[in-house]
Amino acid sequence: MSSSQHPPITSTELATLWMTYQEKTMIMRFLEYFLKHNKNEQQLFQLHYDRAIKSVDFIKTIFQDEGAAIPIGFTENDVNKEAPKLYDYMFDVMYFRLMSQIETGLFALYSNMSYRKDIRRFFKDVTAEAQELYDESTHLLEETGVISRPPYVSMPKEVHFVKDKNYMDGLKWIGEKRSLNTMEVSLIQHAVDTNLVGMQLMIGFAQVANDQKVRNHFVKGMELSKKIETELGDVLRHSYIEPPATHAGKATTSTIAPFSDKLMMYNTSLLSTFGLGSNALGGAFSLRSDLPVKMLQLGKDIYSFAKEGGEIMIKNGWMEEPPQIEDRNQLTKR
Repeated sequence: MSSSQHPPITSTELATLWMTYQEKTMIMRFLEYFLKHNKNEQQLFQLHYDRAIKSVDFIKTIFQDEGAAIPIGFTENDVNKEAPKLYDYMFDVMYFRLMSQIETGLFALYSNMSYRKDIRRFFKDVTAEAQELYDESTHLLEETGVISRPPYVSMPKEVHFVKDKNYMDGLKWIGEKRSLNTMEVSLIQHAVDTNLVGMQLMIGFAQVANDQKVRNHFVKGMELSKKIETELGDVLRHSYIEPPATHAGKATTSTIAPFSDKLMMYNTSLLSTFGLGSNALGGAFSLRSDLPVKMLQLGKDIYSFAKEGGEIMIKNGWMEEPPQIEDRNQLTKR
């Protein structure tokens, strides 16, 4: 029974706090490693490390008050801060920009699934922190010329309504497809941008993983990210738009693991989930019929990759089980 002055937490709040604990303890390990190797962004990384500790402590307090077991998440045993640099110039900032995008979406969703006042406030605060990290990392990457802005287009001078049903036709074999609209460009651009970072992350993970099956899985992730970037990049090029690219953030030649296989597998699983959601969003908001089909095909590849990752994690005892609902069928069989 809860010893808190607040109402007991609901099953939804238990789930979202539990998932946040996993993600925040993972982020802490990355920050500990990057703080060791990046002297230029110490202030930025230290600020968000301190905030992650505060978030984890808040969740621990809630669980203790509720009499709930504290999750294990990821500990100091999952990071080797003395390992050589696995990624070169500005990758750490690129990585946290990507993770801030994931956090913003997750925590905003969790906020809208919360009922208790202190938990609503907590998710509101961590959403704002993730947005701040996105702003800071984007500013740094633009300032150093590491990332480029999406393409500019001519501003519309008048409003139009779609009158031709061919506007949605993208699967025809004869004749030209219409050029992309700005909504479609933005979703494709975002997918290419995130997979560029994901591909370098997978390359580094594949170089340092200890388990051979885990290493092979990361190689598949590397190839999948390249496939997504290439196929969606070709869609942009067909409309004479050059897809995003960067000269920075490459994996080094190090083969010494800064992170445990367990942590790297969890991070990959989180990115796969994010990729599935982004693909679904891209398909849903694309009005040219060939684009949802392409997103669906890529989504199937991402799902198969994520499923294989889950099986590897279970086999190695790395998948921490979320809190379960009571099994009433089992309880009534006494």
